[in-house]
Amino acid sequence: MDNVGKAAVAEFVATFALIFIGAGAVIQAVGSGQLDLVGVALAHGLVLAIMVSITGHISGGLVNPAVTIALWVAGKIPSYRAGILIVAQLLGAVAGALLVRFVVGGDLFDAGGAGAPALGPDVSVGTGIVLEAILTFFLVFAVFGTAIDPRGPWNKTAGFTIGLVIAFDILAFGPLTGAAMNPARWFGPALVGGLWSDAIVWIVGPIAGAIIASVVYTSVFLRSKEPVAP
Repeated sequence: MDNVGKAAVAEFVATFALIFIGAGAVIQAVGSGQLDLVGVALAHGLVLAIMVSITGHISGGLVNPAVTIALWVAGKIPSYRAGILIVAQLLGAVAGALLVRFVVGGDLFDAGGAGAPALGPDVSVGTGIVLEAILTFFLVFAVFGTAIDPRGPWNKTAGFTIGLVIAFDILAFGPLTGAAMNPARWFGPALVGGLWSDAIVWIVGPIAGAIIASVVYTSVFLRSKEPVAP
């Protein structure tokens, strides 16, 4: 298997894990009628931290089509590789959601909203898009600062840092949009659960935020490689 194939398998497994654990945590919390936001945030943050750390040296530990697009925009990944990894991420998300449904059962799966992100009461589509863009900006900014910038601490803290961003985004704004920050995090549960309402929020928001973060970090911090002054 060539390097792209290995990277695709790594992204499939990592995204599968994110959906299986993340959506599973949401389903258990919402389905029981007692939303444990801290538990949901930790489940997402920890699984992503581990998966990024495990797959970073194989595929870059992207686990997110929006992150993949951000790297493509920055010229850090070729088009064919980006396309293959995005397909692998989406397939992993669907597989994760299917297995969650099998494990918890259809009734609990449906009662838990398939573990899919959803807009909170009185949150408009426009507000949702803006919020998802902002949250994803933080995530991708962290990715560039720890894993892309050669001065960043990839080998030591990237997975941990990225996982913490996911956790604090969910803790702050999870009740408003689900704080998905990831089209795959929405797509898998939405497809399996047949939940397509407000889909634009979790497609446009994360991709827009990721592109903005990519352009800002690349233009301001990567244009020249001199060390940052203390």
